[in-house]
Amino acid sequence: MVTMETPLPDSRTEPDGSAVIRVLSYNVRSLRDDTEALARVIRACAPDLVCVQEAPRFFRWRKAAARLAAMTDLVMLSGGATAAGPLLLCSLRATVERTEDVLLPRTPGLHRRGLATAVVRIAGTRLGVVSCHLSLQGEERRAQAEAVLERVDAMGVPHAVVAGDLNDVPEGKAFRRLAGRLQDCRTVRPWGGELTFPPGAPRKRIDAVFATGGIEVLGCGVPESLPGVTAADLRAATDHLPVLAALRVPAGDRTGA
Repeated sequence: MVTMETPLPDSRTEPDGSAVIRVLSYNVRSLRDDTEALARVIRACAPDLVCVQEAPRFFRWRKAAARLAAMTDLVMLSGGATAAGPLLLCSLRATVERTEDVLLPRTPGLHRRGLATAVVRIAGTRLGVVSCHLSLQGEERRAQAEAVLERVDAMGVPHAVVAGDLNDVPEGKAFRRLAGRLQDCRTVRPWGGELTFPPGAPRKRIDAVFATGGIEVLGCGVPESLPGVTAADLRAATDHLPVLAALRVPAGDRTGA
């Protein structure tokens, strides 16, 4: 186990062309809380990629998402209202190859769900990224987990990362379906805290980062100590705790499609 006394590795490019990247998953509750505290948390995590859930979806949503990106020294990659809430942000370290926002089938009476997806290049690596926010309803949630895996397969890349608010616990069917095909990064190499919801007194792990095989997990969990961030900031920022992962992605497939 990686303890909090062992910091997560910083982003870097290795001599063999592989890349150590930091991936953050965070439900931001439509920016309805303390956005200054939220920005402090995201900046302190120093992510290369941020998989956001519950990004603003309505009036002037692009402006709100762009403001969050500017406040966190990141840029918008894909998603937002066009993906029914999931959003991708990235650092300037990432070069965008392509993006696609995917709307999932809607169950009458339930919220529309979608996926924000992208293929990026970081150093010598090519990586697919998916941000998701699964349904509160069990049957629909399981179907959406299958759709996430189908999307990963369809991206046509050797390596991919999936992160999001699953609205499911590790023992649940949707969570187990994803973990059966992908590495549940927290389980592979625990770091920091485990539970993600609610932030004041967390009881459940419903937010997670997954990676395809071949990606080395260097640590994953809820940061318990961040520079310039207080426990009050984490409670004020939104109604979930962030999940941060450090991953080593092998070099390869520089040509792409």
